[in-house]
This record gives sequence, structure tokens and C-alpha cells, in this order.
Amino acid sequence: MSRYYIILIFLLLLTRVSFAQQDAESDPDSSGVVHSRLLPTTMPLLLFDDSKEREEKKEKKKKARKNEWFGIKTRKGYTRQEIRDQRILEFFNYTDEVRKPDPYIRDVYWFDPQDKRVKARDYETGKGYLLHGPYERVVNGEVVESGMFYYGTKHKTWMLFDSKNILQDKSHFEAGWPRESRTRYFDQSAKSIQEIIPVQYGLEEGNYFHFYEDKQVAVTGEYQYGEKVGLWTEYWDMNNTKAIRKREIQYQETAYTKNFRPYIRAEWDKDGNLVYRKDN
Repeated sequence: MSRYYIILIFLLLLTRVSFAQQDAESDPDSSGVVHSRLLPTTMPLLLFDDSKEREEKKEKKKKARKNEWFGIKTRKGYTRQEIRDQRILEFFNYTDEVRKPDPYIRDVYWFDPQDKRVKARDYETGKGYLLHGPYERVVNGEVVESGMFYYGTKHKTWMLFDSKNILQDKSHFEAGWPRESRTRYFDQSAKSIQEIIPVQYGLEEGNYFHFYEDKQVAVTGEYQYGEKVGLWTEYWDMNNTKAIRKREIQYQETAYTKNFRPYIRAEWDKDGNLVYRKDN
């Protein structure tokens, strides 16, 4: 074979690879392999650990004086908004400690210094500051919400009040997990988690996780007011070597949507090849 034909074949192969890469970028379903850094590939190591609570209570006053919470030095901040006839103030502490968002927790609260707002979504390391320590929301001079944050997640006791400062509700969290959440185990003694069902105010609310017995994530999804919403994703069991989607089921985008029937949006084989996709 002449040198000319060898070069031509080589260029054709390069072109084919280039087009394949472009297809993969333009079509997120072309491969079931997931590379998102926000996707947990294995179960959390520990949930609802109460072992440090007594020590934290002993040092609470000391830490408050030093502006230190859960062993982390923080700064104080506040935001102010005027909405119609309401003057809304938020008082909080925040940390500049670098910490990646917990992929298991849906709402991660952070202070955006550019917008001067407290936000619960879209946090990225270096983009803003995670709330850490006490928080109060004040409307027209009355405290309507108070609680504690731990690296951007709700922690300990949170209380809601009406405009007359009368307690309306009290809930408890552990680093973002509602204390009402239900956890099932493969092995209770070894704390080998099978399923985590987020529960708040008696209803499923937040991110749902199901795990294989080897600890790899099997199913992820979200609940809203007790109903499944958005995309629920099933994964192949790859023994924790990688995350490959198996099936995606589309549920209603918001709870209580009438006349919506869930459907399988796409399926992939164990190698990550697309085998089915619902036509739009």
C-alpha cells in the first residue's frame, strides 16, 4: 500500500473520531457514562451522628463569642430587600473554607457577594461563601425563621414564626438531612444503607437514593411534597468502578401536575450505549 493511501486512511479515522466526539457533546444521551462530579457513586459513610452534641452545647457560648461554629472561624453577613410593603433582612454567618457541595443534599445555602443574596442552588467552589453558623430571617422587625447552618446545609433545630412571633413549626436536621428521613439498611449493625427516603413535615421532600449491596448508587431522584418529580435515574451496578445510566424515567416537573403520566425517557446497555430513547 502506498504512503499516500496510508495517510488518507489515517486522516479519515481522525475525522471519524472527531465527528463522534462532536456527536457526544451535542447529544447527552449518546453515552450512558456519567462524569458529573456532583453524582455520588457510593453511599454516605455516616448519617445522623449525635456523638458530638454534648460537647457542642458545652462550648456554644465560647464559640459564639469567638464567632466560631463547629470548630470553624466565620464572618457575619446580612442582606436586605424591600418587597412591596415588606422589609426583609437576613442575618447569617459564612465561611471562606473551601468545601465541595455534598452531592446527597439538594439545598446548599450560600452567600453570593456579587448579587448580595443568599441562594440555595447552583453553588460552585470559589463562586461564593457557604453559610455556616446561626441564621435569622427578619420581616418588618419580626423574626420569622431561625436556625443553624453547617457548611451550607441546614443543621440542628429550625423554627418558623408568624408575623406576631408565634411559633408555627419546628424541624430538625443533621447536616442537611431532615431528621424525619427514613433509612433502610442491608445490614443494620454495619450501617450498610439500602435506601434513604427524605421526609420533612411528614411528606417525602428532597433527594432520594437507593444503593446496591456493594454500596454503589442504584437509583437517584427527587420528591416534592410527597410526589416524584423530574428525572429519576437508574444505574448499572459497576462495582464502584464507574457510573453508567441504565434507565431514565421522566416524572412531572412540579408536584400535583394534572394529567401527567410518567414515561421512560431513555435506556442504555451496560457499556453505556444508547438502546432506546422516546421520540419528542
